[in-house]
Amino acid sequence: MLKDSALMAVLPAKDINRAKDFYRDKLGLEPSDTMEDGLLYRGSDGTGFLIYETENAGTAKNTQMGWVTDNLEREMEELRAKGVTFEEYDLPGLKTENGVVDNTWGKGAWFLDSEGNILSLSQRT
Repeated sequence: MLKDSALMAVLPAKDINRAKDFYRDKLGLEPSDTMEDGLLYRGSDGTGFLIYETENAGTAKNTQMGWVTDNLEREMEELRAKGVTFEEYDLPGLKTENGVVDNTWGKGAWFLDSEGNILSLSQRT
């Protein structure tokens, strides 16, 4: 049933305009559509995400959305040049070095958006 449907993540923002600026200035993304209380972003592959305004933003302590890349280091370098800071973790089964975890499944890195949402980059092996 859902296996042929495009995916869409939904992210909260305390300040929708601040979030819009972050996604434009740091990630190079422009909304494909705007609504009264939200912004819709679409990828070229049909996937997308919605950002909506709510006081609940930044309260989740888990990864909320991520991008798959074929060159994690290049993406991180470009994002760092725009002021994005990558998180460091030292948890059972997850230890980053210079913001990157390297496991049997591939590499991963995490950063926060302007609203405190945890976003990720991953490169599969």
